[in-house]
Amino acid sequence: MNSRRPIRIGLMGFGRTGRQIFEFASRCDDLEIVAIADIGDPKILHYLLCSELKDSNRHRLEGNFMVNERTRARMMPIDRPAEMPWDVFGVDIVIDATGKYRERHFMEDHLENGAPRVLLRTLPTDDIDRIVIPGINGDAIERGDRMISASSGTTAALCLLLHILSSKFSIKCASMTTVHSYTSDQALQDYAGSDFRRSRSAAENIIPNTHEAGLWLDKILPQFSGRVLTSTLNVPIHEGCLLDVNLVMEDCAVEAEDINTLMRQSVSQFPGVVDVAEDPIVSSDVIGNSHSLLFDLKGTIKAGSNIIKTLSWYENLGHAARLLDVVRLYNHLDGIEEVA
Repeated sequence: MNSRRPIRIGLMGFGRTGRQIFEFASRCDDLEIVAIADIGDPKILHYLLCSELKDSNRHRLEGNFMVNERTRARMMPIDRPAEMPWDVFGVDIVIDATGKYRERHFMEDHLENGAPRVLLRTLPTDDIDRIVIPGINGDAIERGDRMISASSGTTAALCLLLHILSSKFSIKCASMTTVHSYTSDQALQDYAGSDFRRSRSAAENIIPNTHEAGLWLDKILPQFSGRVLTSTLNVPIHEGCLLDVNLVMEDCAVEAEDINTLMRQSVSQFPGVVDVAEDPIVSSDVIGNSHSLLFDLKGTIKAGSNIIKTLSWYENLGHAARLLDVVRLYNHLDGIEEVA
């Protein structure tokens, strides 16, 4: 990739994450979305984009192009990676924001169609070249990486919390429950699906679910492999998620305020990625926050001799921002190696 021109990004999927990526990129001189693959009617996709931004003037639709003052992205009515001719658009990387094509063979389809790299917005189902979380393992990336994942918003928040706390304290094990807003793959009314609980209405129920973060910790934080239980409660709100983590500490002397002090210090170490909340916030207060982890200082409690309970907040916007951070990490690496 040439760091002297904008990074040319292909975007598959113009759902909520895809639209957030597009909006972020449209405000950055170093990024350019050149093509968008989605089978939705372009007029409706444009309407949704403007509705979310509450701004009908920033982006406009010109024929088959989504246009703003910086970007002219070709809209392609394509739904599958094997059908998208990325080579025609000269992309440097493809972000697959669909959340559907997590298998390795789908990622290979992107590569075979001209994408030098493909970046998933969620966890994969198969082993791939690398799972990257900026702030944790961004320095371990290699130029030969072709199939990459930026994990998920929940996984990134959990890993950042564990990474920061384990830098000072020894943690025996942990359990995580994400109290998560409902997602687009859930039915709003009871509807027979592949899973009993997820066949119930997301708009009316708290729905227990599993979470895959624990399965991939050995790829991101090997020291926690097999030591963290992960689960989900999907709740009937549309934005804002809460990460409830219980930590079993090796040292009984660790107090809640010790945890809070370390998290306050981490803000300067992870600028734009980690922040703390001093106020008694609720889920709607985190909407529009682009940090991956917003640590709730009032939610830290010590239970018994060595258990610390923590609360943290995050929303999808932060994960969209981190996807573009991963794109920049690889562009920077390529630029360094080209000069060398």
